[in-house]
Amino acid sequence: MRLIRNFSATLVLMLLMGCSMENSTKTLRLGHGLDVSHSVHKAMVKMGEDLLQRSGGKLKLEIYPSQQLGTERECLELLQIGSLDMTKVSVGVLENFAHKMTVLGLPFLFRDRQHSFDVLDGPIGQELLDDGKKYWLKGLGYYDAGSRSFYTMHKPIHTPDDLKGQKIRVMESATAVRMVQELGGSPTPISWGELYTSLQQGVVDGAENNPPSFYLSRHYEVCKYYSLDEHTVLPDVLLMGTYVWDKLSEQEQKWLNEAVTESVKYQRVLWAEAEAEALREVEKAGVEIIRPDKTLFADKVADILEDYKNDSEIYPLIKQIQETK
Repeated sequence: MRLIRNFSATLVLMLLMGCSMENSTKTLRLGHGLDVSHSVHKAMVKMGEDLLQRSGGKLKLEIYPSQQLGTERECLELLQIGSLDMTKVSVGVLENFAHKMTVLGLPFLFRDRQHSFDVLDGPIGQELLDDGKKYWLKGLGYYDAGSRSFYTMHKPIHTPDDLKGQKIRVMESATAVRMVQELGGSPTPISWGELYTSLQQGVVDGAENNPPSFYLSRHYEVCKYYSLDEHTVLPDVLLMGTYVWDKLSEQEQKWLNEAVTESVKYQRVLWAEAEAEALREVEKAGVEIIRPDKTLFADKVADILEDYKNDSEIYPLIKQIQETK
C-alpha cells in the first residue's frame, strides 16, 4: 500500500511539473483568462498544433483558459517561480512587473493600428519583450487586442465631462488609473472575472475594453452605451518564465518561437473579423455605439506623456514610438 501511495504521489508531482511519461514529450502549460471563443485562445490552439507538428511530438501545449489557473497577475507570479510555463496578459498588467512596458499603456500614443504594428514588430517591440528577462519573464510575442474604449450602464460618454462621477473599472495598472482620473472618472481596479457581477451589483458604472472583449464577456447585457474614444492600443503579451525557457534546448526554443510567430499572424486575421462582428452584434442587442471627438479625450490626458520627461527609460521610448514611420 505504501508503494502504491508513493507511486501516486510521484505521478501527481510529475503532472504538476508539466512532465509527460509518454515518448519523452515535454508538456508546456499555458494559463490565461480569456474565453475559449476569443481569437487569442483560438490562436493559442493553433500554436499548440503547430508546435506539436514542428517538434515531431516532442513539445506539447496544454491550455487552461478562463482563469482556471488564476488571474493575470497570479499567472505572472507563477511564471516567475517556475510553477507555470506560459501565460498571456495585457500590457496594462505587465507594467507592474516590467517597467518599460508602461510605455505601451500610455493613452493616444499610436496614430493608428498600423503604427502600433510597426512598433511592436520592430526593434522597439523586441526591446520591450527582452526587458522582462530581468524579472524572470521571457517575452515571446504580441497578440492584437485592438483599441480600448469606454462602456457604461446609465450615462453615455460623448465628452470627458460625461465621465465625472462615474466609477469605471480599470486593470491593476497605475497608468490606467491615472488616465481615468485625468478624464474625470473614478477608477476602480477589479479582476476581469469579477467584472460582470460588479456591473450588475452597481459596484462600478462601467468599464473600458476592446469590442470583442465587451461582446464575449456579455457585458453588453448590462452596459448599453459604448463610446469608441479608442484611448489606448494595448496589446496582449505572450510570456514564458525564464526558469522554463532556459531549460529548453536551442532547437526547442526555435520550434516554440516559430509556432508563436505563426500564431500571432493567424490571430491578427481572426481579431479583425472578431472586432467587426462584435460591434455588429452588440448594436443588434441594443447598445448605442458612440463615436466621439477623440481630440477632446487626447487633449485631456496629454500631460501624462509629458510627466515621463524625467524617466530615463520611458521618455526615450515615447519619442522613438512617436517618430516611427
